[in-house]
Amino acid sequence: MSFKLMQFGPAVRKQYRRICLGKVLSIACVSLIAFTFSMFGPGPGAAFAQSADERGIRVGTSGLPLPRFVSLKSNQVNVRVGPGRDYDIAWIFVKGGLPVEVFQESDNWRRIRDAAGNSGWVFHSLLSGRRTALVTPWTSDAEPLPLYRERSIGAKLNARLETGLLLNIDECDGEWCRADVRDGNDQSYRGFVQQNKLWGVYTNEEFED
Repeated sequence: MSFKLMQFGPAVRKQYRRICLGKVLSIACVSLIAFTFSMFGPGPGAAFAQSADERGIRVGTSGLPLPRFVSLKSNQVNVRVGPGRDYDIAWIFVKGGLPVEVFQESDNWRRIRDAAGNSGWVFHSLLSGRRTALVTPWTSDAEPLPLYRERSIGAKLNARLETGLLLNIDECDGEWCRADVRDGNDQSYRGFVQQNKLWGVYTNEEFED
């Protein structure tokens, strides 16, 4: 059996991003381990960030809508090539909290798609309804995403968030999402980010945690 280790494994722990306080990136920066896309090439990003009508929402066997975003509950999640433990492991996620998109269900198994466009089957209990998201776009020259104090581009900044950073999402109103990010010292930075700059939430989607 062969499989590959995916995001946030030991092989990528030297790859960092930063969140930086204020308007100057070189001042008061704290390092965070970030999602590494260079291993797989650029992901689809906003290609999956569609409105409800565009997604053609339907209801799965669980009674929940398809497609939908969830997050990984465990720091080790086996992704299989089919909906059952008899199927081979395609790869293993090694970081909890990452957002994935559920787009098919079979009994207690969920077919998911990750931010790099890979798909496979995961047992339902390894997924959480807690919402998270990754900062896009995934290009080397992308500008850091402002984390505002209020839902306004003119508001004061709490931080600047680099591409690939993992955020906890408390709510979205279709245009703005209230996000929470923590540094290596478990210090939290909260604020508002533009919804269309994230992978893990749909355009125009509205929800509260």
